[in-house]
Amino acid sequence: MTILEIIILALIQGLTEFLPISSSAHLILPSAILGWDNQGLAFDVAVHVGSLAAVMIYFRAELVQLTIGWCQSVSGRSQSDEGYLAWWVILATIPAIACGFTFKDYIELYLRAPEVIATTTILFGLLLWYADRTGRRVLSEQQMGWRRALIIGLSQALALIPGTSRSGITMTTGLMLGLTREAAARFSFLLSIPVIAGAGVLLTLDLLKAPELVDWQALLWGSALSFVAAYACISLFLAWISRIGMGPFVLYRLLLGALLIGFISWG
Repeated sequence: MTILEIIILALIQGLTEFLPISSSAHLILPSAILGWDNQGLAFDVAVHVGSLAAVMIYFRAELVQLTIGWCQSVSGRSQSDEGYLAWWVILATIPAIACGFTFKDYIELYLRAPEVIATTTILFGLLLWYADRTGRRVLSEQQMGWRRALIIGLSQALALIPGTSRSGITMTTGLMLGLTREAAARFSFLLSIPVIAGAGVLLTLDLLKAPELVDWQALLWGSALSFVAAYACISLFLAWISRIGMGPFVLYRLLLGALLIGFISWG
């Protein structure tokens, strides 16, 4: 990989993993526009590690509180808001894991077409706009209860369809269920931790089976750049989302979907 490829692909992973704009839609653009080859499993693992490190470091205080609350809940010593929230993260993660194992091969075979990605980028962008406009936006993540958490988890499974955006669909569902923008975003980011970790494990297992040469310099740069991009993305998104809303991201998704359709038509 060239330095330019490393920089662009790592930044794409770091930014699009957490913004509601679809990482899969962006990752097909370099190959469509510039004719780049697939970056390989090793690089995928590296940029996932960078993104995972960013979200865990950003939410390090919350993760400590959630872990303590969950342990106290399991031991029966006490029940706290943090303990409940930890259980809700676990509950909301189960549907994505179950659907991932069940439909992974089908999705890889039939749903990675550019036409699918362009369509879902636009449709779920419009759904995000509707949720942001009509949602009551009154609940914090501690107030949502296990039913809302489960519904958000079920919606997260839809992100297995390329172009949907994991962060986008979980924030959309959270807004529809009455969460504030900040609460929907924070819960989405917390949900990303087990999902990214699981994806990283699966990619690593695939990598161990593949006779792939490893460019360690590319991996280190990719991981570091993905970390910086992801950390900055999380920080700025949470600081600005209450003021700017989801409108800019919806507009961006519509333009991106139109661009993809244009490349498909011209190709």
